[in-house]
Amino acid sequence: KVSESVREKAWKTYESLSAADGALACNKKKKETWGVCIFIVAIDLDEVTFTFTELLKSISISVCTFFQFLKEVDVNMDTVSTKVDSTVSRLKKKYDVLVALYHKFERTCGLIYLEQPSSEISAELSSVLVLKNYWITFLLAKGKVLQVEDDLVISFQLLLCVLDYFIKLSPPAMLKEPYKSAMTAAAVNGSARTPRRGQNRSTRAAKQLDTDTKIIEILCKEHDCNLDEVKNVYLTSFVPFLNSAGIVASNGLPEVEVILKQYDELYLKNKDIDARLFLNHDETLQPDVVACSQLERTPLKNSPEEEINLILPQTPVRAAMNSIQQLIMILNSAPDKPSDTLITYFNNCTVNPHDSILKRVESLDHIFKKKFAEAVGQGWAEIGSQRYKLGVRLYYRVMESMLKSEEERLSVQNFSTLLNDNIFHTSLLACAVEVVMATYGRNASQSDGTSAETDLSFPWILNVFDLKAFDFYKVIESFIRAEPSLTREMIKHLERCEHRIMESLAWQSGSPLFDLIKQSKEREGQTDQPETNSTPSTPFQHNHTAADLYLSPVRSPKKKASGPSPSSNSTPDAQSGATPQPQKPQKSTSLSLFYKKVYLLAYRRLHILFLHLLSEHPDLEPLIWTLFQHTLQNEYELMRDRHLDQIMMCSMYGICKVKNVDLRFKIIVSAYKELCNTNQETFKRVLIREEQYDSIIVFYNLVFMQKLKTNILQYASNRPPTLSPIPHIPRSPYQFSNSPRRVPAGNNIYISPLKSPYKFSDGFQSPTKMTPRSRILVSIGESFGTSEKFQKINQMLCNSDGQLKRSAEVSAAPKPLKRLRFDIEGQDEADGSKHLPQESKFQQKLAEMTSTRTRMQKQKLNDGNDTLASEEK
Repeated sequence: KVSESVREKAWKTYESLSAADGALACNKKKKETWGVCIFIVAIDLDEVTFTFTELLKSISISVCTFFQFLKEVDVNMDTVSTKVDSTVSRLKKKYDVLVALYHKFERTCGLIYLEQPSSEISAELSSVLVLKNYWITFLLAKGKVLQVEDDLVISFQLLLCVLDYFIKLSPPAMLKEPYKSAMTAAAVNGSARTPRRGQNRSTRAAKQLDTDTKIIEILCKEHDCNLDEVKNVYLTSFVPFLNSAGIVASNGLPEVEVILKQYDELYLKNKDIDARLFLNHDETLQPDVVACSQLERTPLKNSPEEEINLILPQTPVRAAMNSIQQLIMILNSAPDKPSDTLITYFNNCTVNPHDSILKRVESLDHIFKKKFAEAVGQGWAEIGSQRYKLGVRLYYRVMESMLKSEEERLSVQNFSTLLNDNIFHTSLLACAVEVVMATYGRNASQSDGTSAETDLSFPWILNVFDLKAFDFYKVIESFIRAEPSLTREMIKHLERCEHRIMESLAWQSGSPLFDLIKQSKEREGQTDQPETNSTPSTPFQHNHTAADLYLSPVRSPKKKASGPSPSSNSTPDAQSGATPQPQKPQKSTSLSLFYKKVYLLAYRRLHILFLHLLSEHPDLEPLIWTLFQHTLQNEYELMRDRHLDQIMMCSMYGICKVKNVDLRFKIIVSAYKELCNTNQETFKRVLIREEQYDSIIVFYNLVFMQKLKTNILQYASNRPPTLSPIPHIPRSPYQFSNSPRRVPAGNNIYISPLKSPYKFSDGFQSPTKMTPRSRILVSIGESFGTSEKFQKINQMLCNSDGQLKRSAEVSAAPKPLKRLRFDIEGQDEADGSKHLPQESKFQQKLAEMTSTRTRMQKQKLNDGNDTLASEEK
């Protein structure tokens, strides 16, 4: 099936791989290497004449093993293009979703159907045939109505629609409870399985859903799915699919041959994975535990042995459903319109923003709905509208929380300038919608809670709302502070969004960042500490709010935290008792804070890479950092349409070159590939000049070295440049550690996040069953013996005089340790709240845990000045 041009180029690739350094793996696996070469070249030449499954079958290899071997083959980082990387990424995401869905499908069917139904059921309706019918119909529906095939949640909701449809076509004698009783009741009422002549199947399906929702209700309850959303998917997407598919019924079930033929056409058109083979447990589709764990593992995760043996307490589908239910439970009681409290704030403004806010929300609703349908499929517009409405509820909720905090901080109630700022509102709404989209967009491979990109992933929302990344960044930290119910995964997701903005998105052409830097340089002059200098050695303070950043540039804030806010000085209607005085040109708070955060992120990245490569040359780190920081501050144009890590790697290579330390770019790139949250495009496709891209080594020679040659050579002289101070690494204001955190009191007491997620049933949280491995020693809600044990832990903590460990660079006296207290009386110390007598012990303990967690989060936020050793995520 392979063309002559592909065969010739693939052979040349094969020969170069076999002759390359470290090509041992290629020479041992000649057949696999030849298959990989054909795959790479066919994609690069746009001459793919075979399906991915056909290739896997030809070289007798599984999906996971193929992806892992492809990484091994790319020895010199130039074999696999970014085009191939993109194709592999798409295939892997689709495979992850299919694996998760098939496992869920198989288990669910086992709960629905009897393994050996009564003899009256014909052989045509055996459970094996039913399984095949269901799965292929679902694959066909998924392929035809979904443009975003890696969306786990929408795919699962569609699967539930298929299940509902087929259960209603099945004889009750085949079914287990509670489905059998539901179908029997429906048959008595005359609403099930009675086809009417002259009425097509999709019309009957729609009417059946209207008259008999019992089956879909059971399915949704069993899988913690939102009933309204699944019904919407059924009516707007599944019914139109049945209309267009032309499925002919036989004995109440669709003809297998008909749907097989249609799926075959779809599969050959897409040239990817033949998901029918899941039914046969085909070896090419079976997850390879070792290969997959190696593929996904990064140095920041556990060792291979620990990861392979890890017992996950939930499936990807369950994890996604739990996250969604948690969000819905929070927002169910939230209003769709501004609350009375918000209306009061609006009325207190010099210019009432109420009408403009409602118009903006309505206008963006239409835009979002349209863009969502374009991305997912035209039949999914209403689903997009539902998600947007959840985002709007969160938007109003967070806005109210922010204004309350500002009122408490400034002792003012007139926020006219802020509340009439279009960019602030668009950013806040975008952040709220992003939280909803990320919750629904959880990928099948997100076992560690990190975000996997899909077509709807950030920064998709910025394009939809026509919002600049630099403007969006300003709201992220305040948003997290203002919404305490955000899950740990969502906090990590927003933090990752912030990092992506700082590392590349804010540096794109057209970003307001460059105008701010230019104004800063012109205003201050190179000799007078522009904002981009930002003194990285000073402790980082998380005492800025969204108001400070959106109303910036303003007069620099006073050191005293309780003094007037920058925002209050920038607007005449937010009076806080201070009168603006003539100052020298105003500084940009947003630019200064942005650069501080960029320096922190840049140094963290550099330090991790340095430890991997140059731990034997500790004297080089301050030199590399000085060059890196100098480039960001003074040669910021090198960052335009480029990535922070590209400058980092070039700085490392340049210093090693002038210091005669043997470190090849290939080694730097190899180590960089293994770091967390990295993309091969970062070093394979770097902007050289307008619309021309090449590898990072070409960028170094033609651009970076030409611009910084004089500066780099100074490091080889007797009078090197003054070293830049190493940034102090504070505790993140919203970071939660994966590993158990030691209570800093000098005793062996550790606190670990609850790793077993919650199952949402009957509208309330209850812990899922824990495995022996994941079970913690003290579980809230269980009997722990006498209260003396808690008192003993309390005493151990309270008697300790231990102090927080400080970084060696900090000379300030450490703060007294803030101790944790375990309450044993069922009453919270901080708020004195008491529990109702009718509450269960679990509800009481859950309330106590929530209150304690809130206090701990507030304590973390107040410790912004503390400088601790950098924590690996």
